[in-house]
Amino acid sequence: MNIVVCVKQVPDTAAKLEIDASGQVSWGDAGMVINPWDEYAVEAALQVASANGGKVTALSLGPESAQDALKHALAMGCKGATLVSDPALSAVDTQGAARALAAAIQQMDDVQLVFFGKQAVDGDGGVTAAQTARVLGWDMVSFAATLPEIDGGTLKADRAIEEGRQSVTAALPAVVSVVKDVGEPRYPSFMGIRKASRAKIPVLSLGDLGIEAPTKVVDWPELMNLPTEDVSVEMITGDSPADIANKLADKILAEKVL
Repeated sequence: MNIVVCVKQVPDTAAKLEIDASGQVSWGDAGMVINPWDEYAVEAALQVASANGGKVTALSLGPESAQDALKHALAMGCKGATLVSDPALSAVDTQGAARALAAAIQQMDDVQLVFFGKQAVDGDGGVTAAQTARVLGWDMVSFAATLPEIDGGTLKADRAIEEGRQSVTAALPAVVSVVKDVGEPRYPSFMGIRKASRAKIPVLSLGDLGIEAPTKVVDWPELMNLPTEDVSVEMITGDSPADIANKLADKILAEKVL
């Protein structure tokens, strides 16, 4: 069974997003890492491949530097990796990303499963997995909380929903997005890191995929920093708890909180 896991390179979660005077987005000097949710997707893909026989290929879309995220997936145990990189994709929206990822998946041999993390921590859209499934014309299982079980041409899994868990089935090939309940991601081994550091990752352009630059459907015409809030703290003291309570009540009424 051939399995693809889609990963994204994102700024470290400790990064602070700022918008400069020209409206350009800056993550400061924060390092770039593999999207934390995608590590769970890699773990799920590796376990399903181990249980059912097969290999896992990591796939990413982004600049050349996104190879670092793919090498992290290789160090975890993926057998191959592919990067889709093209200047025309530098400002692509989620629909455009889905079309490019689907085109790359369709060029791979007999892919039966595609894994995604539930969302990326930079955009937080959480829709690329479903959009990729739609382009491929495959079934979609979102927010899988258990490792998918494969029985012939059918996939079974439990989804995490607000009311609890929902058991679903889907026909293969299928796209699956996972939540952290599928299992803690493994740490890359020392030998895996060394091997991944030497890996030559193929880079595909839009021309290699045989598609044109996707037209943006969603655009952000303006970005701005959140307004700063001036917060002050006043300590209320008194001779007794009752005295403090009375002063607090008077303050609340004066501020028209109630």
